Amino acid sequence: MEARDPELRRELDATLKARSELGPEYESALIDSFLEKVEQRLAGTHDQRTRRQLAEQQMAAVRGGQPARPAGTFGERFGFGVVSLVLAVPLSAIGVANAGIEGLVVAWLGIFGVNAVHAARAWPWDRRKHRARSDWDG
Repeated sequence: MEARDPELRRELDATLKARSELGPEYESALIDSFLEKVEQRLAGTHDQRTRRQLAEQQMAAVRGGQPARPAGTFGERFGFGVVSLVLAVPLSAIGVANAGIEGLVVAWLGIFGVNAVHAARAWPWDRRKHRARSDWDG
């Protein structure tokens, strides 16, 4: 097993050595001491990650951009598609009943339009809204 944190590995080795020297009556105190050191290390790592994320968000705000956010998960896109298809059936029936084939076409154009707008949110190549203004822009 490769030690990911050599300092904690040394602490564990020292704890095990102390247990073998002191005996089982000190086992609980030794384990508590080691676990406290592990908790301190985890808290420090968590604090570092939190500070780094906060700094990244502040830098993004200063640069005028928005923090990176996924455009939509598979579940969100799949759910939206299923709801669109489920609603397409009654909308089609209403359109045909009220306006014939023209009503059906209008209903499906509306369904297509709503889905196209939803899909356009996820287009990664649309960088116009994220483009920074330069001194050359009028």
